[in-house]
Amino acid sequence: MKTRCFDHIDLRVKDMEVARKFYGNFCRSLGLFTKAGRRFHTFYAAGGDRPSEFFGFTEDKNHKPNGTRIAFWADTREEVDRMAKLVRDAGGKALEGPEICVDYSPGYYAFSSRIRMVTSWKLACREKPIIAE
Repeated sequence: MKTRCFDHIDLRVKDMEVARKFYGNFCRSLGLFTKAGRRFHTFYAAGGDRPSEFFGFTEDKNHKPNGTRIAFWADTREEVDRMAKLVRDAGGKALEGPEICVDYSPGYYAFSSRIRMVTSWKLACREKPIIAE
């Protein structure tokens, strides 16, 4: 059985410093480590001392933010609530939730935000996983 479905997600951002400032703090709070590349990329992963899937940013001054969203996994609703408070206290904007998202799937509880010039994100707890039939 395959243990990994993807290697990495490569995202473009218009302003690397804005992306690093927000995602650096946010990802550390989720237990992800940050590795800044030379001058053009930064990535976030859970692996630390072992290979792991990751997502990274590449700066593109011509990038136009779009509807792409990164959805992070939360084990519990309490974790979603804790991160929502952290983002609110840090002055987060365009906040949604935390709330049960009945249009997604039963028990889907999430909080999301859009960051200026950066891809939007979501933290979600999926209490009833979607299973292939």
